Parts: sequence; C-alpha cells; structure tokens
Amino acid sequence: MSMNTFGHLFRVTTWGESHGPALGATVDGCPPGVEIDEATLQHWLDRRKPGQNKFTTQRREPDEVRILSGLFEGRTTGTPVQLMIENTDQRSKDYGDIAEKFRPGHADITYWQKYGIRDYRGGGRSSARETAARVAAGGLARAALATLAPQIEITGYMVQVGPHGIDRSAMDMTEIENNPFWCPDAKAAEGWADYLDGLRKAGDSVGAVIEVIARGVPSGLGAPIYGKLDTDLAAAAMSINAVKAVEIGEGMASAALRGSENADEIAMGPDGPVYSSNHAGGILGGISTGQDIVLRFAVKPTSSILTERRTITKSGEDTTIITKGRHDPCVGIRAVPVGEAMVACVLLDHLLLHRGQVGENQGQIG
Repeated sequence: MSMNTFGHLFRVTTWGESHGPALGATVDGCPPGVEIDEATLQHWLDRRKPGQNKFTTQRREPDEVRILSGLFEGRTTGTPVQLMIENTDQRSKDYGDIAEKFRPGHADITYWQKYGIRDYRGGGRSSARETAARVAAGGLARAALATLAPQIEITGYMVQVGPHGIDRSAMDMTEIENNPFWCPDAKAAEGWADYLDGLRKAGDSVGAVIEVIARGVPSGLGAPIYGKLDTDLAAAAMSINAVKAVEIGEGMASAALRGSENADEIAMGPDGPVYSSNHAGGILGGISTGQDIVLRFAVKPTSSILTERRTITKSGEDTTIITKGRHDPCVGIRAVPVGEAMVACVLLDHLLLHRGQVGENQGQIG
C-alpha cells in the first residue's frame, strides 16, 4: 500500500493500524534547532485522544507519544524525526462477527476490491485511529512555526452538528475549550449535548462541520497553478478520515454571490494593503494574501453504528450487520485537533518552500 506520505519539504509519513501494536509518523524535512519534547507534543495529542467524554468512543488510549530520533539536547537535528504511539486498549474480538461482512459506509469493501485483503479489526489503516500520528506530526509543525513565524495562530472549532449550526453573532473564542465540542457558541454546545445524547442512546450517529482559521499567515505563501496553497490545504483536509467536502473562504456559498459582492475590495493601510472583507479566505490565485486563512470541512456520520443495516458478505451473499464496539456518535468532534494539525503541516511546508524559492517577498507596495 503506497501513498502514505504528504508534504513537499516538510514530509510526513504515517504508519501503523488501529489494532496493531503501535502507530506513528516519520517526519522528514523538519528544520534543525526547533525546541521540542514529548510533553509539548503530548499537549496536542491529549486534545484528540478518545474516551474523554460520553460523546466520543470509550476506547481508552493514553496516546503517549515517544520521540525515537531526530532530537539532540531538546532540539531537532534536521534528520528524520520518528514519532511512536503505542496501542494499549484494542478489543479485536469486537470485530470477529464482521470478518466476512462489509460495513456500509466504511472502506471495507473498497480495500477488499483493490487489495484482496483487509484488516477488519477496526478498519486497519482506514481507521480514524491513524489520525493520532498526524496530530503528533502537527505538534512538531507548530513548534517549527513558533520558531520561524511565531505570529501564526491556528484555531479549529465546530460550527455545525447534524442540522444544528452555531449563531455566528454569538461566537466567543474563549468558549472553545469550555465544552466537549470545541464550540465557540456556549448555547449551541448545550443543545448539541442533548441532541447527541439522544443519538448515542438510539445507536445512531451524525456528521459535523469543522472550521479552522490560521491568523498571522504572511502574504506570499503558495504558488500558481499546481502549487496552490489552497490546493494543498484542501487535499490535507480531504485526506482526513470521513471528510466528504472542503471549503476555502466563502466556499460553495460564493456561487450565489455577485462579483460586486464577492471580490474583496482593497485599500492602503498604514502597514500595507487592507481588505474590506475576506470572501477569498485569505488566498488569491493560490497565494496567501496576509488575511486570515479560513478552511472548512464536512465530516460524515460515523458509519459504525448499532442500528441494523443491510450489506453483503465477501462471497456475495445478502445479509445484515450491526457494528459492535466503541464508536463515536459524532466523529467530527475529534476531527478538530486533526484539522488544526493538517493546517499546521501545510503552512510549515509552504513557508519552507517560499523561503527556498523566493526568500523574502519581491513585490513591494507603497
């Protein structure tokens, strides 16, 4: 199975399976001299780990990360950084009944059709468990960004659960850490709790929409045509398990706007160009403008549910299936720190590419 690596200069290869002994990431291209330790990475993994509340899977994994290489006296050396997270709470017996069946909505059937083999124990590589490795790599990317571009801030949060969205006029970013949904609207979070509790008890699930904002990104990151910053951001978000749609800025809603409404007007400010709005999401022609970068992605409902569904077996026989085990009623909740991690990796990658090709921005205004 190939294609387990993403990035250009900051390259991340993830490895491992949901029910294997461990999983992790090999990070190549991290600049030397970045201060990092396991405790720093652990902070980000603790935000993603399962079993923290009743709205996420009750699999109990400490997700303790170990740094096995690429570090000397607390700083990166410029050589590959090997990150490892042991699996400690696998219950492979929960999946014995589905060894011959395909779970609707899962990658079981396509993995089998392509490779002729699949790990039915939690989905193997297709499991969202793989994203723990991305969060660890994202923590390393954040540390490098803190050294190279300390003004960059990356914040993710949920804006919709099922049909229930937030009230954007009531957004308060200080609320994000105060509820289990990373929601900036306290009232919406209260409603989501009741809604998801009902779904969980009914053995069902629902999807969500996550938004990630990157502030302080300098202008000039990205390149025309095939090296667009938004191309790589969209690919990074779409690669996250269960993601089915990605938007930058106004996204799909821009199709309903007139050109006079959508084009962000420009004026000269004391420190350079200022924009009247940000429908572009901080990117024009694939290159960052210096405005906030706004990324939004939709996560489908968890496919492993206790509601009986029709399916087929590997031999082609019709049957039904109920997926036992410990699953998220809304997997989008734990996708928030994953989305942040992927944005951090892409921004660091493009910052390194920009420094290598251009150095400092060439076109001066004013």
